[in-house]
Amino acid sequence: MTPAPRTPPLDLLGVGAGPFNLSLAALADGVPGLRTAFHEQRTAFHWHPGLLIEGATLQVPFLADLVSLVEPTSPWCYLNYLKTRRRLFPFYFAERFHIHRSEFDNYLRWVSTELPSTHFGHRVDAIAWDAGEGAFAVDFTRLGPDGETLGDGLAHARHLALGVGTAPYVPEPLRALAADPVPLVLHSADYLAQRDRLLAARHITVVGAGQSGAEVLLDLLRLRPEGAEGLTWLARTPAFAPMEYSKIGLEQFTPDYTRYFHGLPQATRDRLLPSQWQLYKGVSGDTLGDIHDELYRRSLGGDWPDVTLTPGIEVTGASLTDGGRIRLAVEHGQQEARGSLTTDAVVLATGYRERPLDTLLASLDPYIVRDGAGRPQVDESQRLVLAPEIEGSVFVQNAERHTHGVGTPDLGLAAWRSAVIVNTLTGKETYPLPDRTAFTTFGLGATEDRGGVPGRLAKERG
Repeated sequence: MTPAPRTPPLDLLGVGAGPFNLSLAALADGVPGLRTAFHEQRTAFHWHPGLLIEGATLQVPFLADLVSLVEPTSPWCYLNYLKTRRRLFPFYFAERFHIHRSEFDNYLRWVSTELPSTHFGHRVDAIAWDAGEGAFAVDFTRLGPDGETLGDGLAHARHLALGVGTAPYVPEPLRALAADPVPLVLHSADYLAQRDRLLAARHITVVGAGQSGAEVLLDLLRLRPEGAEGLTWLARTPAFAPMEYSKIGLEQFTPDYTRYFHGLPQATRDRLLPSQWQLYKGVSGDTLGDIHDELYRRSLGGDWPDVTLTPGIEVTGASLTDGGRIRLAVEHGQQEARGSLTTDAVVLATGYRERPLDTLLASLDPYIVRDGAGRPQVDESQRLVLAPEIEGSVFVQNAERHTHGVGTPDLGLAAWRSAVIVNTLTGKETYPLPDRTAFTTFGLGATEDRGGVPGRLAKERG
């Protein structure tokens, strides 16, 4: 019998199909000769379902969809999604630049189901370099609708794109209680699923001063009875501060700033990131205003609402009382004082952390070049820096904040980053990208003669 023809390796296999790899899949779709597949463990797409609170909107304009800032004529843009739903005129009259989060989730789900390269219910288990094939060998498991194993698979790909996303972060002092099903201690990622139980609690504490914490507090406040709100909002940050949203300030989320940040020494990058907390850990001014408006409305009768808002607080411990309530041990940094708070439920709006890649990339570990802190180095084209024995590239998405800065998890940079990857894969400018994206000039320019050019900052020689 004549053997079946050998299937050549894919050009790119994506691990994960969240928004960032979905952007890459959308831009790769239709590129002549580019063969791609994206494997996602989940059986269907969902984008932060626990925080799709009624009325909540994106913090970025709708143009920060999967493709528009690189290719606005793509069939995978948000406006074309509206066209397919025959909703362009309602959207036009709504005059919404910041769309509802639930609608953005619907848009992402539409792309995920329509793209031919996305494969849900495919869990990638192991990755290894196959020198004989000149490609990565990817072992995966096919999963059924309830997570049951349907079979194993093996794929080869010349290059990989890791977009495994982030996981909810629970601070160490609260992990034991969060893992216990009896006390009502949960991450904000599970908020909507637990909202009815929370509303039945006498007192609720929200921990975390970011946008999620603010939205959870506002939603609970609107649903609790006046005079018996029973709410406390705690945060480590020195204030419940608005997120940087000035037009010039937002230029720190441009490719220009990303390139500048990537060119800094690693020690400088590590010092800089914590100081930029208000770029990504603040709250939108509108949400803070809504909270104040609701509190003010409840105070019109002369009584203060039963709501406590205290920044500068760190939760250092947690335990259960004899009566089954939750006691939080806290510290106030500026006062250098300790205290405690007894509550009936805790919502942890404590953010997300990058999922570790160590297990997935265990066989490649000896070939990964790392920095002084043991983190993988990532080049300007989004590739892990690998030893020369590995001929393929491993691109990373939303796992490179230490090398690319605060814009790493920002939706507004998704299309640009995906275009960088596609251009690197094809070895040409498949998607032309602008040389300049900001009015701000970050750092000194290229070295010039001592005379220089009037009005232009430049490094001096020597």
